[in-house]
Amino acid sequence: MNHEPEHVRRSLLPGGLKVVTEHIPSVRSVSVGIWVKTGSRHETPTQGGITHFLEHMLFKGTDRRSAYEIALSMEAVGGFLNAFTANEHTCYYARCLDTELPLALDVLCDMVLHPRFPDEEIAKEKNVVIEEMKMYRDSPEDVVFEEFTKQLFDPHPLGRPIIGTERSVNSFTRKELLAYMEDRYAPSNLIVAVAGNADHERVVEMVAGVVDRQWAGGEPMAEPGLTEERAKAHTLTKPIEQTHLIVGRRALSHTHPDRYKLLLANTVLGGGMSSRLHQNIREKHGYCYAVSSFHQAFYDSGMFAVYAGTDQAHADHVVDLIRDEFKRLQDVAVPGKELIEAKSQLKGKLLLAQESMSNRMTRLGKCEIYFDRYVPLDEIVRDIDAVKSEDIRMFSESFFNPEATSTTILLPES
Repeated sequence: MNHEPEHVRRSLLPGGLKVVTEHIPSVRSVSVGIWVKTGSRHETPTQGGITHFLEHMLFKGTDRRSAYEIALSMEAVGGFLNAFTANEHTCYYARCLDTELPLALDVLCDMVLHPRFPDEEIAKEKNVVIEEMKMYRDSPEDVVFEEFTKQLFDPHPLGRPIIGTERSVNSFTRKELLAYMEDRYAPSNLIVAVAGNADHERVVEMVAGVVDRQWAGGEPMAEPGLTEERAKAHTLTKPIEQTHLIVGRRALSHTHPDRYKLLLANTVLGGGMSSRLHQNIREKHGYCYAVSSFHQAFYDSGMFAVYAGTDQAHADHVVDLIRDEFKRLQDVAVPGKELIEAKSQLKGKLLLAQESMSNRMTRLGKCEIYFDRYVPLDEIVRDIDAVKSEDIRMFSESFFNPEATSTTILLPES
């Protein structure tokens, strides 16, 4: 049975909006986030990028505030205000002194519940987002990552770029933005998360005072099922100096029982300068400046990959070295000392992150979205410590199957 710590509290408002807080009385700041359970995977093909575009537009004015007044609101009191869009959620957040918590909640709720969407701002913001696309296209790392993601998941929405395309973004109308908000931004789809020096009952009272709309949002669109995963190899070119490559596969969801085995395997492989990939490919062979591995989890799947940037002459050997490290995990159990160090690294990062109120707020929001409860740090530490060397080896036997491992390579144009 889960027992949440006393400093973490959750409430459900009549309209379905959730409020979750973590009280940290030793700080003078608060981090506030409004999480919307909608992301790029909830879009139809013609809506590609609408969630991200909507995130931009919520900063462009409400019934009570101009775009400038929204921008000034937090900066004028020494705080900051921002937002991001992901595959499965959107977050609008602020950080400020604890005395400015009422202002932060009021501004964020005003943005999310009462946007104006002026036609002239929609037209300007389309240009802004298209410039953002160009910025990503000028980044080789972003290009190879987008192609790799498409390779893994297409035609599923997870395979489409969060930002959309120039064609889809240029097609958005004010009516479509309002309809999407009406469908996806219902209070029952919202979570208010606050971490820092804030009283839970006071937060609930403030949120209830400004959330004056209650309506029934729609269900997410019926998504196509994930196709069977098969190993693929894709090569593309750009006028660049370095070869950029990704080797990986679909991975595990946030709630998968093997997730800590994968996180530890990921740490051993590419979790820093002491990792196997860094020591072998960079330190031993000198093939690259940057090499790392990562895991991104979704509701029902995930993505694991190794990224490296190298000279074109070394690209094939780098891919072979990466696959050799996968094979090594399959064949030989991680030595006890190395596993202890990987566990300490994973736990240390987790615990050090708790010194940031923004990180604590993010944990609150994601726990609500993916687990519908607060997951105590002690529980995570216990699950990490429970993983044995042989567990990782047995997990690796199936997970690092070459038949499920894909490669995307971005080469310089010849």
